[in-house]
Amino acid sequence: MNKLYLYLILVFGIHFCESQNLAVLKYDGGGDWYSNPTALKNLIAFCNTTINTTMDAKPHSIEIGSPAIFEYPFVHMTGHGNVVFSESDSKNLRDYLLSGGFLHIDDNYGMKPYVLEALKTVFPDKKMTEIPLNHPIYTTEFLFPKGLPKIHEHDGLAPRALGYFHEGKLVLLFTYESDLGDGWEDASVHNDPESVRLKALKMGANIIKYAFEN
Repeated sequence: MNKLYLYLILVFGIHFCESQNLAVLKYDGGGDWYSNPTALKNLIAFCNTTINTTMDAKPHSIEIGSPAIFEYPFVHMTGHGNVVFSESDSKNLRDYLLSGGFLHIDDNYGMKPYVLEALKTVFPDKKMTEIPLNHPIYTTEFLFPKGLPKIHEHDGLAPRALGYFHEGKLVLLFTYESDLGDGWEDASVHNDPESVRLKALKMGANIIKYAFEN
């Protein structure tokens, strides 16, 4: 383990103790990283009310290659289109995740093939696996015995949650055919029933609680 890696672990550990905020990941390739603009503020408000987090009311945004990513215990990524990670982007993200950070990628429909290809440069020696139904993300606060909720139909396929693990801990979660982010948006954006939005918010709270406590 080199000195830089040890330094990043130390820095992240300090900021983790001081910070309980989340950030939206900015990436290259043309995908709309900024989609679902009202989603995270609603999720933050829900979490601050229901699971006693103390996050800033507005989410921050962070470049994937920036060292400032280590200031956030939780980073969220979404979009519809292309995703490109440079070699330095991939290394920075890998160091962040292996030193205790957590990334949730929520496919807003259309990004799956691009982001999965990009992730191979982050963890070339790891295999993305299905998240089992007995994993804590489904039980940390709210119970989801059937797994990831279906929020929007899209292709009509079952929602899926995949991830990368490091030393037994889930460090990267990829959700698709669910579209949690659309469920977090203001009610007027997609006109989803309140019951559907509540499922999305509860699942999001579970993910954040897991990331903050593990």
